[in-house]
Amino acid sequence: MIRRILVSGLLSLSLAFAAQARVEVLQFDTPEHEERYNNLIAELRCLVCQNQNLADSNAELAVDLRRKTYEMVSKDKTEKEIADFMVERYGDFVLYRPPLNSSTLLLWTGPFIILVIGVSLLIRTIRRRRAEQAVNVDDASLKAAAKLLDSESDKREA
Repeated sequence: MIRRILVSGLLSLSLAFAAQARVEVLQFDTPEHEERYNNLIAELRCLVCQNQNLADSNAELAVDLRRKTYEMVSKDKTEKEIADFMVERYGDFVLYRPPLNSSTLLLWTGPFIILVIGVSLLIRTIRRRRAEQAVNVDDASLKAAAKLLDSESDKREA
């Protein structure tokens, strides 16, 4: 009895997972259309997932955007026309490689600014440590340290 319940539970669980997996079968007029479609869905970002492109996302919005992309490719629109449509509708964020303009300037230069700040802090820290190590020690301090070391070694020998 328990075995039947477990088997039916596992079966219903696997059916639930299978229902979530979507397979889109698309028919293209030419191989060029298919290539253009695949290039576009790889370059357009899912606005729900944000770190996935349209090809990898199963969000409802991604499915709709793939469908819209397929329709536009079937109408023989160019990649630029389709990308411009998506940017006009959703903003530059929909592109994985947004154009360099005033609103995306920090996005493009930010990593380099952080790199320059990090390297300058590293150089400054190294120089400061070298300066601290190069502090001159007077002869009296050296003699006192040597005397302490000698007295410690005498105690160990005794």
